[in-house]
Amino acid sequence: MYIAMNRFKVAPDCVEAFKSRWLDREVLLKTVPGFVSFQFLEGPKNEEFNLYVSHTVWESYDAFMAWTRSDQFRQAHASAGEGKKLTIGGPTFEGFQVLQNVTL
Repeated sequence: MYIAMNRFKVAPDCVEAFKSRWLDREVLLKTVPGFVSFQFLEGPKNEEFNLYVSHTVWESYDAFMAWTRSDQFRQAHASAGEGKKLTIGGPTFEGFQVLQNVTL
């Protein structure tokens, strides 16, 4: 398994617009081979920013890389730079190879 995460620092006055941009979009991940799950996470807040994370689980690193080269990826990210900038800087990507997975 492989986990791909992007961290976003969002200015407090942009939180609602940022959350809406994520929560109101069409989710294309379900159509991609090797996709396991997606979570949109809300993290710590301070005076400067609120932290959000997109978290995806993939069957393998190769499945994740195939997603990044897919038509679905291009479609999902086509309007990412449009409109008002809602984040402080760009996203910070973190990728992890799963060494142990404990489930119910």
